[in-house]
Amino acid sequence: MALQRGTTVQPIPTTDTDFEHMFDLAPVSLWLEDFSALKQLFDGWRAEGTTDLRAHLAADPQRLRQCTASLKVLRVNQRTLELFAASSAEELFGQLDRVFRDDMHERVADELAQLWAGASGFDNQTVNYALDGRRLDVAVHARILPGHEATWSRVLVSLEDVTDQTQATLRLQKSERYARDLFEHSPVSLWVEDFSAVKRLLEQVRAQGIRDFKTFLKVHPEFVSRCMQEIRVIDVNRQTLEMFGAASKDLLLNNLGRVFRDEMEESFGEQLQDLWEGKLTQHREVVNYALSGDAVYIHMQFSVLDGHRDDWGLVLLSLVDITARKKAEAYLEYLGKHDVLTQLRNRAFYVEELNRITRKGPWPLSVITIDLNGLKVVNDEQGHAAGDALLRRVGEVLAKTVDASVCAARIGGDEFTILMPGTDERGAQALLERIASVVELNNQFYSGQPLSLAIGVASCTSGDQVEAALHKADQAMYQEKARYYEEHQGDRRRRR
Repeated sequence: MALQRGTTVQPIPTTDTDFEHMFDLAPVSLWLEDFSALKQLFDGWRAEGTTDLRAHLAADPQRLRQCTASLKVLRVNQRTLELFAASSAEELFGQLDRVFRDDMHERVADELAQLWAGASGFDNQTVNYALDGRRLDVAVHARILPGHEATWSRVLVSLEDVTDQTQATLRLQKSERYARDLFEHSPVSLWVEDFSAVKRLLEQVRAQGIRDFKTFLKVHPEFVSRCMQEIRVIDVNRQTLEMFGAASKDLLLNNLGRVFRDEMEESFGEQLQDLWEGKLTQHREVVNYALSGDAVYIHMQFSVLDGHRDDWGLVLLSLVDITARKKAEAYLEYLGKHDVLTQLRNRAFYVEELNRITRKGPWPLSVITIDLNGLKVVNDEQGHAAGDALLRRVGEVLAKTVDASVCAARIGGDEFTILMPGTDERGAQALLERIASVVELNNQFYSGQPLSLAIGVASCTSGDQVEAALHKADQAMYQEKARYYEEHQGDRRRRR
């Protein structure tokens, strides 16, 4: 009902009995206390010259207990008895040492400091204990009642049970610490990034009517670089610093241009293509670089987090270092294609390459077949280690004389073949001269058994002539080998 203008509101008369009922029936815990002994204690300390209460209390822990012992509880209400599981005020008053204990004393100093500073009361959050042992988190509000400012003989204290809220906050904090620890101590590199600017750039391109994004990137490769520059790194974990050799997060984040470079742009272009197509969870293998400059091969998992799928404002990337695996794979691939002893190509690669050239060229093809003279007698007289040393020297010679387009392979014990696609007989003869020159230098460098090679060469211009060319080169090589034995007086011990 609205009051009419000019109506005077008459105060409702109250009696002491009314206040009694209000105190007893209040829905919060109320304590009427006498702080006069505390004031007298404070006055005495001031008279002794104390100015810094906290320092004074810290100098002697008994002074804090002296303060709390000086407080006198006069009365409590019904809500207080319920809160502290007391059947009567007498029971509660008789066991206050069970109510005010342990970690409560750590926070009393804050309340005392407010009173020392001249406040008419104090506000604090502290811990009490119910008589049944329950820990109570309480918000405390205390006020010196009017008319008692000079003595502090009447102080009204209210306690609000905030245990549920406090425990919920503690659980949240614990959960946050747990999540943070999982992030910081994860055994894989974790990055939290903001891709919202990248999303806006993609939307701008789409708004221009672009539908073929792959072609757009080919025409505008600078768009990839621009998107990379717009990524904001929010946080990284400890494993990230270790992986990239950074002493601190600031050092890493200030040198991202050294980490994401070269072939990274191509893989990021593929990542943008996936984002364009709506793939907000991705995984791929990429190459980054440590601050030392070393390449780091990485398996990357990318995910736009739930709640940010509309703006890409929060993205989680996990990076697993697969450098060791890549090196192992490369080594296994190398072993599959190379002869371990000579480091030249092996027979399997030679056969595959010969078949490829036979099908596709390029033409002409020149073939050089090589046999190491005298290997058997070296093995018989000096041991296989000496024979292996000769084979390694052949590998050194051929590695120094052929280029990347030429396949030099060890196809048997002491047999080698060189395939020279796109090379005629004149080019093959030039290579033979280089081989002879390097063999001569090799023999000067190594003392003892000289290196001697029987060599045959042939050329062809089409796939159906390859087999004949190989046969011709073999025949020429065998003829040279026969001449070698004749020059050594037909010593059969030097025959293979």
